[in-house]
Amino acid sequence: MVDAAPSTGAGEAAADFHVAIIMDGNGRWARARSMPRTFGHREGVKAVRRVVNCAPDLGITHLTLFGFSSENWTRPQEEVSELMNILRVYLRREVAELHRNNVRIRMLGDRARLSADIVALIDNAERLTGSNTGLNLTIALSYGARDEITNAVRRIAEAVAAGTLCPSAIDEETVQAHLETDGLPDPDLLIRTSGEQRISNFLLWQIAYAELVFTDVQWPDFDRAHLVAAMEEFSRRDRRYGRATG
Repeated sequence: MVDAAPSTGAGEAAADFHVAIIMDGNGRWARARSMPRTFGHREGVKAVRRVVNCAPDLGITHLTLFGFSSENWTRPQEEVSELMNILRVYLRREVAELHRNNVRIRMLGDRARLSADIVALIDNAERLTGSNTGLNLTIALSYGARDEITNAVRRIAEAVAAGTLCPSAIDEETVQAHLETDGLPDPDLLIRTSGEQRISNFLLWQIAYAELVFTDVQWPDFDRAHLVAAMEEFSRRDRRYGRATG
């Protein structure tokens, strides 16, 4: 049983342990129960609450959840509207409790595509919890990793054109500093629920050396036991970062 974040493989526990989760399977979970997809999304919020509540006890310092991708805007308008309503309710009802629990909230993604009231709720959540020192909770909304990397490259090119950055000085740290996740440690563990085994344009730069765990459990059923199982699988991995063994 995992009582705290696993070792990094270097023999010592990491100061930070970052888990990223692609929350998949809400629609299929609902369909299996002859319910509309939106019912599955509402039940998925309960899984979010469970994972957020237990993460600090397991030694997780950073938790990043893929809530809504840039590609999800192509879904039926009724479903998108319901997802936005669920987001509104979550931000209105949960933020005060998260703040009391010392959780710091951060959002990734294109806010320009979100409605003004949702952006205001996000801004308030980030401002209210910005000084908290407990779990770092990041939610990716209207997010796509290719867009994030493209925007970073554009800003770097603008700096070069303005003469404030020399091309020969561009390195990995330069790119990292222009990503939305600047200031966050890279994920140690990426979990995807519901049996799919793909990344779906999520944190492509940041997961270069993350361990990937895919589970058949659909997101509305995901709980502490499933998170612990994924962390136990992580603890069995040999993280070499390209180094030779033996």
